[in-house]
Amino acid sequence: MLTSMKSIIDKALTLPRQTVAVACAQDAEALTAVAEAHAMGLADFILVGNTDKIKAIAERIELDLTAFELLDARGEACGAAATVQVVASGRAQILLKGFVDSSVLFRAVLDRDTGLRNGSTVSHTVVMDVPGFDKLYLLTDAAMIIKPDLATKRQIVLNAVKVARALGNPDPVVGVLCESEKVNPKMPATMDAAALVEMNAKGELPGCRVGGPYALDNAISEQAARHKGMKDPLAGKADILLAPDLAAGNIFYKSLMYFAHARSAGVVMGTRAPVLLNSRADSHQTKINAVALGILMAAKGA
Repeated sequence: MLTSMKSIIDKALTLPRQTVAVACAQDAEALTAVAEAHAMGLADFILVGNTDKIKAIAERIELDLTAFELLDARGEACGAAATVQVVASGRAQILLKGFVDSSVLFRAVLDRDTGLRNGSTVSHTVVMDVPGFDKLYLLTDAAMIIKPDLATKRQIVLNAVKVARALGNPDPVVGVLCESEKVNPKMPATMDAAALVEMNAKGELPGCRVGGPYALDNAISEQAARHKGMKDPLAGKADILLAPDLAAGNIFYKSLMYFAHARSAGVVMGTRAPVLLNSRADSHQTKINAVALGILMAAKGA
């Protein structure tokens, strides 16, 4: 089982080489990530976007573009649509977000006629390598679904389980995060947590073990769970952390990045090819991490 971001990259380097299409690649951090990932032998790249800007940025950061295919597409909407077409046609196996607004990119990704939908719920899972912990945590959903209902939460969990399995974890523990570890009708997230645990017990949510409701401490710390007198055998052992909604997930994700200096890699599931969704403010190393995760997912056909 992979336990660090470095181990994800090392594993990706052993897998068949994939081609990544970069949407709106006119960005210094994205181009730096592309150059380093290519030099490592991680992947090949097709750079989609405003080629004049791409070339100007490459000249400024002293990047040789001769190893990369460039595809000219002016404007965010055109760049997103062209990148999706490259992936849909099979010329690339992975899509990496460059300097484009997420909403613009996903209008193209989710287009019913020309996009990358596969019929499943589309959700985001981010893999977190947090200093001081000897395991990887998966957090979902921190980027896509604003207010998931119970049925959607079930699908989000199933998507995250696929990511966990690609990381070598065949039986991940899902911790359903809530305001409290007690079921309370006035706290809908705790009611959903209890329902998800019941679904899991009945075999309606397979491939994992589900525990909750958990406050964050009870999900990741066995000591905290014991101190509170919890008898749940899964308490403190979560591998996948299911956020109650996007606001909680996104704040938690960025807290880990900026306060704890965690390393991360995010992937969108529910599409015909891995879509790597990063913040435009993310470092080039975060983008390299995402490419490595995308390669693992592509190898699994997820």
